[in-house]
Amino acid sequence: MDKELLSVVTVGHVDHGKSTVIGRMLADAGALPEGKLEAVRENCRRNSKPFEYAFLLDALKNEQAQGITIDAARCFFGTQKRNYIIIDAPGHIEFLKNMVTGASRAEAALMVIDASRGVEENTRRHGYFLSMLGVSQVSVLINKMDSVGRKRAVFESVKAEFGAFLEKIGVLPLSFIPVSGMEGDNIVNRSPLMPWYEGPTLIEQLDGFACAAAPENLPLRLPVQGVYKFTARGDTRRIVAGTVESGRLRAGDRIVFYPSGKKTVVKTLEEFSAPVPASFGPGKAAGFTMSEELFVRRGEIACLEGESPPSAGVKLRANVFWLGRESFSPEKKYLLKCAAAKTEMRLESISKIINASSLDFCERRVCERNEVAECVLKLERPIAFDLAGGVEATSRFVIVDGYEIAGGGVITQLLPDFDYNLRNIRWSSDALTASERAAMTGRRGLVVWLTGLSGSGKTTIAQETERRLLSQGVFTYLLDGDKLRCGLNSDLGFSAEDRRENVLRAAQTAALFCDAGAVVLTTLISPFAESRELARRASGESFLEVYVKASLESCISRDPKGLYKKALAGEIESFTGLSSPYEPPESPELTLDTDTLSEESCVDALLNCILARLEDMSF
Repeated sequence: MDKELLSVVTVGHVDHGKSTVIGRMLADAGALPEGKLEAVRENCRRNSKPFEYAFLLDALKNEQAQGITIDAARCFFGTQKRNYIIIDAPGHIEFLKNMVTGASRAEAALMVIDASRGVEENTRRHGYFLSMLGVSQVSVLINKMDSVGRKRAVFESVKAEFGAFLEKIGVLPLSFIPVSGMEGDNIVNRSPLMPWYEGPTLIEQLDGFACAAAPENLPLRLPVQGVYKFTARGDTRRIVAGTVESGRLRAGDRIVFYPSGKKTVVKTLEEFSAPVPASFGPGKAAGFTMSEELFVRRGEIACLEGESPPSAGVKLRANVFWLGRESFSPEKKYLLKCAAAKTEMRLESISKIINASSLDFCERRVCERNEVAECVLKLERPIAFDLAGGVEATSRFVIVDGYEIAGGGVITQLLPDFDYNLRNIRWSSDALTASERAAMTGRRGLVVWLTGLSGSGKTTIAQETERRLLSQGVFTYLLDGDKLRCGLNSDLGFSAEDRRENVLRAAQTAALFCDAGAVVLTTLISPFAESRELARRASGESFLEVYVKASLESCISRDPKGLYKKALAGEIESFTGLSSPYEPPESPELTLDTDTLSEESCVDALLNCILARLEDMSF
């Protein structure tokens, strides 16, 4: 039977000896690859530098040159009881965000304190971060006891000071252990030089930590990272892909996607270049197909129907630790990332700001670097998430300012938001904006303007695309030029002026459908570039111009309505392509050449283009 696995993070102020402690533990426990210790010693000798056990972890050359751990290093080893992932997180203030990354999945923590320097600023701050992240199993290693003569009084003094601080933040350490990473005291073997200490060694304390409940026993959480369509050799699968964070997924499972609420049944499990497993469990990259082809966005979370669902909304209370160069301010927009979801957000309000070192509170509109804020965040579109204490991967988030991760935190509460909740929306005399409507409905509209000669294939392609989009759960409507000519535009002829008016009315109608959240497939010859530009302006960024290209000869040979025959016989005047000009688009978003591409290929290309645009459009 496989041993259980426990993740442990080591944290502490810079130069307090975290890496040395872990390096010594690996060496004394016999967990190093054969020859590794000797190779590091020889490297130090050749470079005329004293050997340090920390170099066993600090593999990067620049880390050894600076003497500090920059990135979160991971190592693996096992005892007779279980296997471990030891995460050596940075301690220098400049690398706090890496420390947060290192601690994000830890089930237990080792806090390392230099006995000669005592409790310092980052020592307290790291303790507070562990508390926020919900890491409750903590052991404090009071290191470098050899530098203070292994005196019990020094150990008890540091223990009392830091123990009182941890008690204030609700962390009760399982042990305080006097150690020397350099000399190996109480790391793997009990030190005879500190007979006054009767507690566990470091290795004994590791085995004393408890493993958290297996993630597979928690509700299914599978954040969608992408949806992939295959067309080679007649393959028609659309595979939803992501990593299982908790629970287990099997073929035949009834699933619900959040926040959209769309439901389907898992048709098949899929895995690239490997036998398909009976199920996917936590940590596994999973692919699956659906019995009903729904339109699913990246960032949605697949959950089992009937299990405890995640929360979903746009307004939430959170504890945020801020590491950005500039203040965390209500005046700016930021990007929030939670699991695979990402959306723009604003800081709506701050309840209180906590100094993570002194635990003092203050009230302020902005949060400065290295401060912790209890605050309310307002998202541009709804996402699904769990609250702190639930599934870790879906309850934690990072905040991006520009191109840098500037903060992170945990979600503690979903707040009601009447602008989002249609059932409780407050009365307002102001019209809804497109962004507000999109946030409420979870849909963003798009005008897909198909232009081309009569007979080029616009309507045929649009009809099949409409069917496929609707089958995937995308709110879609086909606005055909012939339909408009029979009603809204029945008073218009085919003069240049009437053609422009025809396009303008169609564009305004399409924009209204788009504003309601529909993907509008508009099929008009729309021969003039100027008119098509007006159509683009009517819908702004929510516009996709598609040139359905075909030679005049091909269109005449097809002539599905017999119009070319009549025009060539002189029965129709001002016929586009013959007696009236057609101005091809110069830079359409997509060109479909129906002379060379099959109908199916054109539909696939258009469908993929639309889905990609919808994916890219932020709420």
